[in-house]
Amino acid sequence: MTAAIAKGPTDTPLLEETIGENLAATVARFPDREAMVVPHQGIRQTWSEFAATVDAVAKGLMGKGIQKGDRVGMWSPNYAEWTYVQYATAKVGAIQVNINPAYRTNELEYALKQSGCRMLVTRSEYLTSAYRDMVEEVRPNCPDLQDVVYFDTEDWADLIDAGVSVSDADLAEREATLDTNDAINIQYTSGTTGFPKGATLSHRSILNDALLVGQACAYDESDRVCIPVPFYHCFGMVMGNLACSIYGATMVIPCPTFDPEAVLDTVEAERCTSLYGVPTMFVAEIGHETLATRDFSALRTGIMAGSPCPIEVMRKVIDQMNMSEVTIAYGMTETSPVSTQTSTTDSVEHRVSTVGRVLPHVESKLVDPETGETVERGGEGEYCTRGFHVMLGYWDDPAKTAEAIDEDGWMHSGDLATMDEDGYVNIVGRIKDMIIRGGENVYPREIEEFLYTHPAVVDAQVIGVPDEKYGEEIMAWVQLGEGESLADDELKDFCRGKIAHFKIPRYIHFVNEFPMTVTGKVRKVEMREKSIADLGLQEAAATEMA
Repeated sequence: MTAAIAKGPTDTPLLEETIGENLAATVARFPDREAMVVPHQGIRQTWSEFAATVDAVAKGLMGKGIQKGDRVGMWSPNYAEWTYVQYATAKVGAIQVNINPAYRTNELEYALKQSGCRMLVTRSEYLTSAYRDMVEEVRPNCPDLQDVVYFDTEDWADLIDAGVSVSDADLAEREATLDTNDAINIQYTSGTTGFPKGATLSHRSILNDALLVGQACAYDESDRVCIPVPFYHCFGMVMGNLACSIYGATMVIPCPTFDPEAVLDTVEAERCTSLYGVPTMFVAEIGHETLATRDFSALRTGIMAGSPCPIEVMRKVIDQMNMSEVTIAYGMTETSPVSTQTSTTDSVEHRVSTVGRVLPHVESKLVDPETGETVERGGEGEYCTRGFHVMLGYWDDPAKTAEAIDEDGWMHSGDLATMDEDGYVNIVGRIKDMIIRGGENVYPREIEEFLYTHPAVVDAQVIGVPDEKYGEEIMAWVQLGEGESLADDELKDFCRGKIAHFKIPRYIHFVNEFPMTVTGKVRKVEMREKSIADLGLQEAAATEMA
């Protein structure tokens, strides 16, 4: 048998330039092509217009005293200003700190202090988020924070005005001091235990990840990419914005936060060729009442990523949204973010049932979580990867960095995967998500995939809950389609004879929605806590296990 280790091809050369240099090259090639369209702000810019705005913001940052290496926080949903700040910080060598727009005071204060932010760019408010009030509450505890720019107020004009005294030569001089390996971005990964960790990424890591992701989607300057995923995460800012600016494609920003109707309206009106989303976003889109009336004739590709992608959802996206070349990507924030991806030329079967093969210039292997030995192809092991895309480390946290990246440079994902003889990878679960029921290892993903096949089921999430007899029992939270009804026993009957008896959920909870993070990932920890309370399993939960 072949060992589960793979190396990507190296025929596509990596980019050895900064983000600013790459943007300038695109502007020179396509000055008059559309760069960015933001319907909800009434913004439409060509690449030359976009670059001029970015330069004005970059000069404003310099005029405000931002130095190379200073941290500039960005705390906002998807607005044009987010993208301007992304490119402007890269041009002046500041490190942009992406702050989750769902953060509240405790999390905001932690991110600002841990990263040592000198400036924060944000909105004064958005829907129920009173950003200004939260900033004012934590500001006295953040000694490094010197400036706050509320971009929906006169502050934005003041920032631009601050750059009037900065010349083109001054900006060029600053850019000349930058190196492609410099840290340029800090992204806080969701802390399932303890505080979030700040994954620190370089020009080189995110620029090349975007290059190769765009290549897998076969992008060129004629593409129009609809980006409803949050910019604060790599999916939005790297796979979305940076991939567009590398290829000269158009960034289309349909809504500040995900709204399925706004996405469908924008895809149709802007003739988008590509659409991004996490699985729950695509579930909402294909379940929308107007789906059948939509014109998706321009749509051809896109990316589904961020959490495991149900096979049935992928098939519906291909069949019902004309996304015949849709791809699946897999990775993590710490890997800029993509490690593996299917391509537009892969078979439909590979594209709906795997997360593709390792990216060019990247290595991957599967190891036994207990021994660290590489497993054989076909066997299960922890997915590990190394290459240009691996983060520089967790910001100011060498101990956590050493736990994640071993001495040979391999980033350990915590995900369980298989690799077939052709190198295609399938993610089968999280090491920590695994349910152990009476000595049987049960992976929630497998049961979820099966439950999706029931015609009444739109979405399903499986968790383990404590049980005094078996240690853990299986529980499914199930979302039904519009107008559908289903009883617990009917769903259990559907499972019998088709999956092993110990995999059949003992508990079933029908819901309209799941608790979510802002990126659309299901919060299984919260589901488990609520289930323990609702089912009265506190005593079983308190039982100590060996």
